[in-house]
Amino acid sequence: MNISIHNLEQSQDQIVNVMDVGNRVKQSRLAAGYSLDDLAATCGLTVAEISRIEDAVEIDMQHLRRIAPALKISIESLLEADT
Repeated sequence: MNISIHNLEQSQDQIVNVMDVGNRVKQSRLAAGYSLDDLAATCGLTVAEISRIEDAVEIDMQHLRRIAPALKISIESLLEADT
Protein backbone atom coordinates (compact mmCIF):
# COMPACT_ATOMS: atom_id res chain seq x y z
CA MET A 1 0.00 0.00 0.00
CA ASN A 2 1.21 3.50 -0.82
CA ILE A 3 0.19 6.96 0.23
CA SER A 4 0.57 10.11 -1.81
CA ILE A 5 2.13 13.07 -0.06
CA HIS A 6 1.68 16.39 -1.82
CA ASN A 7 4.75 18.53 -1.36
CA LEU A 8 3.54 22.10 -1.69
CA GLU A 9 7.02 23.59 -1.78
CA GLN A 10 8.03 21.55 -4.81
CA SER A 11 4.52 21.33 -6.38
CA GLN A 12 4.72 17.61 -6.93
CA ASP A 13 3.28 14.47 -5.44
CA GLN A 14 5.47 11.95 -3.71
CA ILE A 15 4.45 8.31 -3.37
CA VAL A 16 5.48 6.78 -0.06
CA ASN A 17 5.19 3.13 0.89
CA VAL A 18 3.32 2.87 4.20
CA MET A 19 5.44 -0.12 5.24
CA ASP A 20 8.52 2.08 4.91
CA VAL A 21 6.92 4.80 7.05
CA GLY A 22 5.96 2.28 9.71
CA ASN A 23 9.46 0.82 9.71
CA ARG A 24 11.02 4.28 10.00
CA VAL A 25 8.82 5.13 12.97
CA LYS A 26 9.76 1.88 14.70
CA GLN A 27 13.48 2.21 13.96
CA SER A 28 13.48 5.84 15.09
CA ARG A 29 11.65 4.88 18.29
CA LEU A 30 14.13 2.12 19.04
CA ALA A 31 17.10 4.38 18.22
CA ALA A 32 15.73 6.92 20.70
CA GLY A 33 15.55 4.17 23.32
CA TYR A 34 11.77 4.44 23.66
CA SER A 35 9.36 1.62 24.33
CA LEU A 36 5.88 1.90 22.83
CA ASP A 37 4.67 3.09 26.25
CA ASP A 38 7.42 5.73 26.42
CA LEU A 39 6.59 7.14 22.99
CA ALA A 40 2.87 7.08 23.70
CA ALA A 41 3.38 9.08 26.90
CA THR A 42 5.74 11.51 25.16
CA CYS A 43 3.56 12.32 22.15
CA GLY A 44 0.11 11.88 23.68
CA LEU A 45 -1.02 8.96 21.53
CA THR A 46 -2.06 5.52 22.65
CA VAL A 47 0.14 2.45 22.33
CA ALA A 48 -2.47 1.02 19.95
CA GLU A 49 -2.27 4.09 17.68
CA ILE A 50 1.51 3.87 17.49
CA SER A 51 1.39 0.12 16.91
CA ARG A 52 -1.02 0.63 14.01
CA ILE A 53 1.44 3.06 12.45
CA GLU A 54 4.46 0.81 12.98
CA ASP A 55 2.52 -2.15 11.57
CA ALA A 56 1.46 -0.01 8.57
CA VAL A 57 -2.21 -0.65 9.33
CA GLU A 58 -3.13 3.02 9.59
CA ILE A 59 -0.87 5.98 8.87
CA ASP A 60 -2.39 9.22 10.11
CA MET A 61 -0.50 12.39 9.23
CA GLN A 62 -1.68 14.13 12.40
CA HIS A 63 -0.19 11.30 14.43
CA LEU A 64 3.09 11.49 12.52
CA ARG A 65 3.19 15.23 13.28
CA ARG A 66 3.10 14.36 16.97
CA ILE A 67 5.53 11.43 16.78
CA ALA A 68 8.30 13.16 14.82
CA PRO A 69 9.05 15.89 17.40
CA ALA A 70 8.75 13.39 20.24
CA LEU A 71 11.53 11.41 18.53
CA LYS A 72 13.44 14.62 17.74
CA ILE A 73 13.35 13.94 14.00
CA SER A 74 11.71 15.69 11.08
CA ILE A 75 8.47 14.44 9.63
CA GLU A 76 10.21 14.55 6.25
CA SER A 77 12.65 11.88 7.43
CA LEU A 78 9.69 9.61 8.12
CA LEU A 79 8.12 10.28 4.73
CA GLU A 80 11.08 10.35 2.36
CA ALA A 81 10.62 7.97 -0.53
CA ASP A 82 13.18 5.27 -1.09
CA THR A 83 15.00 5.78 -4.37
